[in-house]
Amino acid sequence: MTAPTESSANPFGWALVGPGRIARRFAEAVDRLPAARLVVVQGRELGRARQFAEAWSRTGRAPVQASTDLAAALARPDVEGVYIATPHPFHAEAIRAALLAGKAVLCEKPLVTSAAAARPLVELARQRGVLLMEALWTRFLPAYAQVARWLDEGAIGAVRGLQSSFSFRVPFDPADRIFDPALAGGALLDLGVYNLSMTQWLIGRASGARCPEPEAMHIQGGLAPTGVDSRVWGMLGFPGGIVSQFTCGSDGAADNGLRLSGEQGHIVVPREFWQATEAQLWRAGAEPEVVPAPFAINGFEGQIEEAMRCARAGLVESPTIPHADTLAVLGWMDAIRGRLGVRYAFD
Repeated sequence: MTAPTESSANPFGWALVGPGRIARRFAEAVDRLPAARLVVVQGRELGRARQFAEAWSRTGRAPVQASTDLAAALARPDVEGVYIATPHPFHAEAIRAALLAGKAVLCEKPLVTSAAAARPLVELARQRGVLLMEALWTRFLPAYAQVARWLDEGAIGAVRGLQSSFSFRVPFDPADRIFDPALAGGALLDLGVYNLSMTQWLIGRASGARCPEPEAMHIQGGLAPTGVDSRVWGMLGFPGGIVSQFTCGSDGAADNGLRLSGEQGHIVVPREFWQATEAQLWRAGAEPEVVPAPFAINGFEGQIEEAMRCARAGLVESPTIPHADTLAVLGWMDAIRGRLGVRYAFD
């Protein structure tokens, strides 16, 4: 784990918006970070928000508060940052309110549902001088710090291509969030964002520059009965002949690993690449180098510490996942959804 952003005598106060399943992982990491504390939980249902808040209140600390009033939660002077974990279509409203209140924002991926929806929020963050950061926690995992070291050392030579999968079977239920178009359901926004964002990061890291836009995009997929994507197969071609192949889906299983091929070897993240705890380096004629990379807490600590560091440094974006990266991946997903014929009423 990196050094605390501030001493435990001056912890960074968080408001949590949307006390759902993924928010529990955030709350656990904050609970165990000495430089952070959860101040208030805001949700649509007061009973649910109270139950969540009570679960993370601790003896010897001020109790975590619960509210249904976002404005009131944002008005608290002990709140420095806001973590947003509502369904995708509700991100923009909460982001805007937090930025206008002068509170740093760490918002679950995807930041919003389209590049067009993201641009005014990025502009607002810059105008207000307030941090806006997409919560793509994978980029901050120890396993990818090891991958970065291998790439920086040139361990596999020039990168030639990537392959990744993120698929599992979800029984069809039109009321399930992942199948509901009113909640921006679909495999791409929920799962494929990881394939695309890590493609972007790895190509950029390997080249020592920002990842370029793809020169070619070949997309196939399938739709659920509700009209959202249940499977996406894609191949993105980048300058220099680098190709990224990915699959994501809610209708079947895959190995869910990631492979980065180079002219002198390859790097493997063997399973669940989005929450990797191991990285492997394979080179011709040598035994593989296998590096365990466990979480310090639960994997969310890296992005939380980065958000706190950036906020207290007065930054409006994280160098590890800058606004340009978020906007570019949203643009790729816009194009992919367009080719599959997936449309949301709020697009």
